[in-house]
Amino acid sequence: MLSRTADHLFWLSRYIERAENTARMLDIAYQTSLQPQSADASAQTWRSLLSISELNGLYGARYPAIDGRSVMEFMVADENNLSSIFNCLRAARENARAVRGSLTTEVWETMNQTWLEFRRLLREGALARDPSALFEWVKYRSHLSRGVTVGTMLQDEAFHFIRIGSFLERADNTARLLDVKFYRQEQSQGGPDAARDFYYWSAVLRSVSGFEIYRKVYSNVIQPDKVAELLILRPDMPRSLSHCMTRMLANLKRVANPQSAETLRRAGRLEAALAYGRIDEILATGLHPFLDGFLADVADLGGAISKDFLA
Repeated sequence: MLSRTADHLFWLSRYIERAENTARMLDIAYQTSLQPQSADASAQTWRSLLSISELNGLYGARYPAIDGRSVMEFMVADENNLSSIFNCLRAARENARAVRGSLTTEVWETMNQTWLEFRRLLREGALARDPSALFEWVKYRSHLSRGVTVGTMLQDEAFHFIRIGSFLERADNTARLLDVKFYRQEQSQGGPDAARDFYYWSAVLRSVSGFEIYRKVYSNVIQPDKVAELLILRPDMPRSLSHCMTRMLANLKRVANPQSAETLRRAGRLEAALAYGRIDEILATGLHPFLDGFLADVADLGGAISKDFLA
């Protein structure tokens, strides 16, 4: 496969996954903002959302204060924010158009229709009218795109590069979410509050569709260390770091070439650390350093994949 084609396929899937992840986090932040809370707590919720995507500086340069409506506008429809849902869906569609011949008709039509429909929804004021409905629509279109890809494409190199991009982006997002949320909880003021903690960690789990999974796996009250274990080490949790790296490595092996041995070694080492890791050891050495190291490894791995395979 031409490296330019592989590059478009890799980034097509990353942008779709990024749009979904952004919609998930915005939806939970919006739902949380509807609950009774202080102005400081509300601002902190939206500030942490910007921190996850490392957008505090760009947001601060464009908006005078942090409030829910401004953050949602910035992360959904702002054309100057390259990580906005608007730009992610546009980039996904443009990458799909560039490799139209490598996709099935169903995949291309899904990507194209998603972009055209999203622009129409923004023009009609869907974000201001019902943010949650718009976020659910973005998640649904991402699910549809993923399902159509798995259900209609030949599982050749094109398919594997799409899957590599999806799992790499998902792992990066889950790690960022955990890092920011755990740090914020550690820095929160006040003594223990069981009700507050329950809603806080429930929101974190719901943002990765993990609330029902947590209750099924642990059959217990929500505890931060168990949340970390579920989202880092559980191989059967679809959005966990372990699951993402296992699936990414499996697809990477299918497109291996003579110059990718070092990249495969790095991916395998990262996958093995998660497969054989223990949450008590991770927490003992510090969750923040662990997640910082993981994010650096994922960025390094993405760069290595680009060097070995992509334009």
